[in-house]
Amino acid sequence: MKKQAKLIIGLALAFLAGLPGRVGGQEADTSERSRSTISEMLKAGRPTVPNGYFMFPIAPGKPNFLAGSMGELRPNHFHGGLDIKTGGGVNQPVYAAADGYISRLKQSSFGYGNVLYITHPNGLTTVYGHLNEFKGAFAAELLRRQYDKQSYELEAFFEKDRFPVKRGELVALSGNTGGSAGPHLHWEVRDAQDRQYNPLQWGGFPEIQDHVAPSLQAFALEPLGIEARVKRVFAKAVFVPKVLPGPGVATTWADTISAFGTVGLLVQGFDRFDNAWNKNGIQRVSMTVNGQPFYQHTIDAVPFPTGTRQVGNFVDFLYQNTQGRTLQKLWVDDGNDLPMYATGPTKGRLNVEAGKLYALDVTLADSYNNQTQLHLVLRGEAPDYFKTRSAAVKKTALRFEVTRNLLKAVVADPSPDSVAANLTLLRGTRRLEIRPSYTQNSENVYLYDLRAGLPDSIRFGAITKKFDRQVMIPAGQETSYATAHLNLVFGLETLFGNLYLSTGFKPEATGSGFWTVGSPLLPLYHTAVLTLKPATPPSDPRRTAIYAATAKGGKAYLGGVWDDKGQITANIRQFASYRILRDTTAPRGSLVGRAGGQLSFTVGDDMSGLASYRLLIGGKFRLLRYEHKKALLFTVASDTLGPRLHGPAELRLTDQAGNERVIPLSL
Repeated sequence: MKKQAKLIIGLALAFLAGLPGRVGGQEADTSERSRSTISEMLKAGRPTVPNGYFMFPIAPGKPNFLAGSMGELRPNHFHGGLDIKTGGGVNQPVYAAADGYISRLKQSSFGYGNVLYITHPNGLTTVYGHLNEFKGAFAAELLRRQYDKQSYELEAFFEKDRFPVKRGELVALSGNTGGSAGPHLHWEVRDAQDRQYNPLQWGGFPEIQDHVAPSLQAFALEPLGIEARVKRVFAKAVFVPKVLPGPGVATTWADTISAFGTVGLLVQGFDRFDNAWNKNGIQRVSMTVNGQPFYQHTIDAVPFPTGTRQVGNFVDFLYQNTQGRTLQKLWVDDGNDLPMYATGPTKGRLNVEAGKLYALDVTLADSYNNQTQLHLVLRGEAPDYFKTRSAAVKKTALRFEVTRNLLKAVVADPSPDSVAANLTLLRGTRRLEIRPSYTQNSENVYLYDLRAGLPDSIRFGAITKKFDRQVMIPAGQETSYATAHLNLVFGLETLFGNLYLSTGFKPEATGSGFWTVGSPLLPLYHTAVLTLKPATPPSDPRRTAIYAATAKGGKAYLGGVWDDKGQITANIRQFASYRILRDTTAPRGSLVGRAGGQLSFTVGDDMSGLASYRLLIGGKFRLLRYEHKKALLFTVASDTLGPRLHGPAELRLTDQAGNERVIPLSL
C-alpha cells in the first residue's frame, strides 16, 4: 500500500505542477496551530471561589430551576452562563450575588437586552441579563444619560464605588428583553478579561438540585485521514442504541467496530436537572483508551465573545446542519484554540493499527459529577479493495464532496467487471488516473488529497463534471481572492481549517446580480471581508446595500460601504448568497394602545430594518423602549424626565437605508 501511495504521489505532483501535498499514505497534521494567548492565560490559573461566596440571584434559599446550563451548545455559540427560570413571568426580584459595585449597564432590544454588571472585590463580575427594570440610584443615572443622548439604546460604565451594592440587595426585576426566547434571568460570572465561567463549578447552590446523570443519544466514528476507514469504508459511522438507556445507565456496544488509521470519536447527548425537562448541556466528557487517559474536555470557561463561536468547530457543523444531529468531537480539531482540553500529543485523534484492539471508555458528566458511561471496542483492520454489488444501481452517475482536505468522488457503476474503472482528474491538458479505494453496493469510491492541487474537472467514462472549488484558502494566513464580480479577504483567524472555496455570480435583469459565496454549511471563526462589484454603480448609494438572499426571495440586511469605484464592502460572519438591493420605502408604525396612561406603537420595515425612533411631544423628546421580538415601541410609567403624554406629538421612524416616516399624533 505504501508503494502504491508513493507512486500516486509522484503522478499527482507531475500532474499538478509540483504543488505540495499527497494523495495517499498517512495524513500529515500540517495545519495544527499553537494555542492562543487567551487559552494559555486561562490555563495558567482559574479563579478560586469558596462555596457560598455567591448568593443565588433569584429566590435565594428556595428551590430553583434552570432552563439553560453553562456551555450548552447553541446554533452559533456556547451558552455563557445559567438561564434561571422565573415561573413563566417577569418582574421577579433579582439580587446582587455578592458585595461589589455597579460597573456597567446596558439597555438594548437585542442580545442581552437590559443587562447589569456587578464587579466584586475578588475581581470577578456577575452579569444579569434580559432584565425588565433596574432598581436603585444607578437606574436614575441611566435614565438621565438616555435623555442626554436622546436614545434608549445606551451603554453606561461607572467607576468603582460610584454605586456600591451589598450581597442580597435588590438590583433589578427579571424580564424577557433582548434576544430572550422567554422570561428568565441569564446569569454569568466573568473575570476581568470577560472570560465566562460556570457558576456551578464552585458549588454551594442548594437552590439547584441535580441527581440526574446525562443521557447518551448516539456516538459516531469518523475517518480523519485519507488512509483511515471505519467499518472498511471512508465515511462517518453513527451508532444509535436500539433502546436509549436511562440517565446514568452505562452503554456497552456489543460488537467490535473495525477501523484503521487516524479516526475520531464523537458523541451526542444531553443532561437534565432534578424536576425539569429541559435538555441541557453536558459539562465534561472524558475518554480512556485501553485504560489510559486519552482525552477530556470540561466546558467551565469560555473566552467571550470570540471563543463562543468556536462551537462551530467543537461540533460537526456540517452534520448538524444537514442531518439534525449534534455530534461533539472528542478531539481538538484544526483551528480550535479553546482552553477546555486535556489531551496527549495526538489531541484526541486515535491511530488504529491493524491487528490490535482498542478499548474505549467514555464518561459523560454534569456539573454535579453525575456520570454516564459508554464502552466500545475497536478492532484494527487494514484496508483493502473490496467490491459488493447492488441490483438497484441501473445507471452510471458521478457525485463528489470535499471533506477536510480530501476529495471523495463516488461513481454509481452498474458494470459487472471484476475490477472497477479508474477516475480521471483533469487540469488543463494534464490527466491523473485514480484507482478506486473500494466498491460498495455498486458504487466506486475514489479518494484524492486536494493539497496536491485542484483539478478543473472530474471524468468517469462519458460523464464529466466541473470541479466547483476554484481555490484553496489556507487557514492561519492573511489571504485574498478576487474574481471579476467579487473580492474576499481572510484574516489570520477567519477560518478553522483550509477552505476549498466556490463562488458564483448570476446577473439579474435589474442590473445587480445574485452572488454565491462559499457554503453556509461551512462555519467561519472570525469575519471575512466581502466586496461585491456590480456591473453598474447604484444611482442612490445611500439607500442601496448588500442583503443576504435566498433563491426564493428571502432577504436580510447586511449593509456595506460604497467606494468611488462603485463597489460595496461589508464584513460577513457566514457564507451565504447575496444581492444588492435598494430600499426606498420608509418604515411603518401606528399607535395601538394607551394602557395605564402609557403609549404603545407597532412598527415594522420590510427591507433594511428599523434604525432609529423618536417620539416628540410638543417638540420635546420622550423616551421609548423597543422590543424587536414584538415589533413594539412603548413609553414607561417610571420615566420621570420626559414630557407629559399630552398634546400634539409626532413619531419619527428611520430605517437603515435612511428612509424616514413622520407620524403625526394628537395625545
